[in-house]
Amino acid sequence: IYICLLSISCDKTENSSEINEIEPTKELITTTIYITQNIDGINVQRPVIIQTPENIDLSINYPVVFAFHGRGGTNISWVNKLKSFTDNGEFVGIYPQGYLKSWNLGTEPSKADDVSFVNSIIEELKEYKNLDMNKLYAIGTSNGSGMVNKLGIHTSHFKAIAPVVSQLMESMPILDNTKPVSIFQINGAKDFTIPINGGSAFGHNFLDAYKSAELWASNFECNLSPEVRSINGNTQYLFTGCNDNKEVKYLRIENGGHN
Repeated sequence: IYICLLSISCDKTENSSEINEIEPTKELITTTIYITQNIDGINVQRPVIIQTPENIDLSINYPVVFAFHGRGGTNISWVNKLKSFTDNGEFVGIYPQGYLKSWNLGTEPSKADDVSFVNSIIEELKEYKNLDMNKLYAIGTSNGSGMVNKLGIHTSHFKAIAPVVSQLMESMPILDNTKPVSIFQINGAKDFTIPINGGSAFGHNFLDAYKSAELWASNFECNLSPEVRSINGNTQYLFTGCNDNKEVKYLRIENGGHN
């Protein structure tokens, strides 16, 4: 699922030194970087994959898509899933690794400060040429979906986020100072891992999936009467008229599970 399918533009921009706060000096290549973070008193080297186009056009700056794996997963899983897009130059992929293969949402194995981790990644990326740091997006699945919701609530880095097969939790309320961000939430009606109608799982109390999307829309002062479309037997709800020209989209996959 490609985050830039949102209505906002994911177009590449002409190269400009004004894009980043600091003058970038590092050449953009496919590589793995390591971010040092202190977790429970221990300095941990956390890997982050940078996946670039096969042939980098030095005259443009590429949008940046962060992708967060699910609990028990690894960042490597995103390489093949998004490779066709990065190979074609649609964006540069950034795939962080969760500590102990999880993202800290409160009851996970990891106790790392993952918002701080992402902040550090973004500071590191500012040193690379040919990245459009004004066009950051984030997609996540399952536990990684909760992580992108957390980033949408607690940071203002991203133009849009796509939480897949998960939704907002009671323990992670949207804040009064949360900046409007476009949302593309996707849930499976036959998901027996994260209950689409809300309920308890993995130590969290999840909201009903539709109510989750509606809550984002309410907080961003969107029109709360969504446009409803049937797409190949699935149902899409689109909340428009939100603050800062954002939109909230919820796609319910009728035969979809936790995948």
